[in-house]
Amino acid sequence: MLRTIDLRGGLPDPAAIRTALPRPAEDPASVQGDVLALIEDVRTRGEAALLEQADRFDGGRPPSVRVPVEEIRAAEQALPAEIRSALGIAIERVGAASRAQLSEPVTTRLGDGARVQQRWMPVRRVGLYVPGGRAVYPSSVVMNVVPAQTAGVRGIAVATPAQRRFGGRAHPVILGAAGLLGVDEVYVMGGAGAVGAFAHGVPGIGLGPVDVITGPGNVFVAAAKRAVAGLVGIDSEAGPTEILVVADGSASPDLVAADLVSQAEHDVLAAAVLVTDSPELAQAVDEAVARRAATTFHAERVAASLQAQQSGIVLVDDLAAAVVVSNAYAPEHLEVQTRDPWPLVAELTEAGAIFVGAATPVSLGDYAAGSNHVLPTGGTARFAAGLSVRPFIRQQQVVDYDLDALREAQPVVRALSDAEGLPAHGDAVDARFS
Repeated sequence: MLRTIDLRGGLPDPAAIRTALPRPAEDPASVQGDVLALIEDVRTRGEAALLEQADRFDGGRPPSVRVPVEEIRAAEQALPAEIRSALGIAIERVGAASRAQLSEPVTTRLGDGARVQQRWMPVRRVGLYVPGGRAVYPSSVVMNVVPAQTAGVRGIAVATPAQRRFGGRAHPVILGAAGLLGVDEVYVMGGAGAVGAFAHGVPGIGLGPVDVITGPGNVFVAAAKRAVAGLVGIDSEAGPTEILVVADGSASPDLVAADLVSQAEHDVLAAAVLVTDSPELAQAVDEAVARRAATTFHAERVAASLQAQQSGIVLVDDLAAAVVVSNAYAPEHLEVQTRDPWPLVAELTEAGAIFVGAATPVSLGDYAAGSNHVLPTGGTARFAAGLSVRPFIRQQQVVDYDLDALREAQPVVRALSDAEGLPAHGDAVDARFS
């Protein structure tokens, strides 16, 4: 079922690896023109454009773009007990991990009377995107809102696409999760239009522009975040999901297959990759994947994902080569299922999140591990990180010098400002001693 990519016979270079393991055919650049037009439409026509885009791309025209607070409260009250409990546990665990990411103010003394303080300030307002196309993600409400609240953000707005089965309204479990977290500003809008609305604001519905936009989504959401980056901050371009499993002959074929199928059910563009030095495991996993894919709930979607160019089984000579392949690919989710995983984990540096051992599947991280499931995709894990408190806070330096400390620095400023042809900079310091 899965294609086999044989990279045995020496260590391939990163460029060759990326060629052998292409990402999905769609990428943000391919839809950039359409996305810019959708964003501009929202910027100029506001609510009317959002309603039309909901009808055209999502689940129909909502009764109103902004969800009434009463509807959020009712959805929270209607949450089934098991879902309320599960969301509560997820909120607690993600909150604990998020609090560990906070930094305390630090003051550096550079001499008598010379101090620089590093402090971290929350942004004023954020827009959090919760996807709702092929699946509905109350867990993404948790993963976005909790780090923002932990960072101290006061203004939190959530956007989620209209759902046809609910008459163009937001999914009630999404609303319930928002209500559980105390968020009462929710908008029924999806895709590029939602990102554009967050970036530019829509005064007619009381939506003020935000400072930071975060959250996963499809290729249109990723392209839209790229388009507005600079006007606002973004977390990363979190597009179609991907999993790469590094495994040796000790791994359970059925468990590896279960994890590959679990991510393939997200999207036909999802990538599922096994890298192994065991041909026997490769064959056994392929057979197990075929069995599971045929009987899983989203069988058609899973088959499309697993048989596409972005999925496959990669054969390598040894686990050292597996590390090279994984680091070159830089997966969103990386699982390590080997006899002795920790030496490999030390070398596996390019990944959004790493899941170690057979008892740590990616699906645990999607819901209840305490880690965040909004992660960089498409190889951007080489330079981007998963969602944390960091996108919601700004490091700020507070500089405090007295006159004696300034006098000591005076010749340094004078020499460098003159060297740069900016003598007024030096004059500004000299003026303190005239």
